[in-house]
Amino acid sequence: MESLKRRILQEGIVCSEQVLKLDSLLNHQVDPAVILEAGRAFAALFKDEQLTKIVTIESSGISVAFATACELGVPLLFARRKKTLTTDEDVYCERVPSFTKGIVTDIMISRQFLGPDDRVAVIDDIIANGDAARGVLRIIEKSGATLAGMGVVVEKSFQAGARTLREQGVRVESLVKIKSLADGKIELE
Repeated sequence: MESLKRRILQEGIVCSEQVLKLDSLLNHQVDPAVILEAGRAFAALFKDEQLTKIVTIESSGISVAFATACELGVPLLFARRKKTLTTDEDVYCERVPSFTKGIVTDIMISRQFLGPDDRVAVIDDIIANGDAARGVLRIIEKSGATLAGMGVVVEKSFQAGARTLREQGVRVESLVKIKSLADGKIELE
């Protein structure tokens, strides 16, 4: 993923020592070539896991999770953040804080689509503190599904999210690790 690293260094905007904006390729505008390459990379990492589904959280993770699901030939399931008129009432639900949005939201997955017969990988765009990831992992645990691991395009390794998940025994695969955003500069591992 050297091309992704180059793009992050060229196009990433450091908003603070905690926040990196990747709007030109991942979070607002999506670069299909980057997304497809990431999907192939995650598919290769999880190819032997006999997955039945890829799970992600609405919304920025959907494109890369979709690319991964396509490569593996399995359905994509995403945790919704908002109820709609058609939202199933029989859902697994967790309250999670959003680091980038600065709010607490509910995430939900219909019980119809996730259960004990499923073996899943969670795919997401960025992990910072890991609150959203922990929320979706709690939903997976409630459902009885088996978690094979988690893949993230960008890990901010200077924040605790991925590290604490690994300490809990969760397999976390990161395509790019950011060591620091200090002094307005992106430093990769």
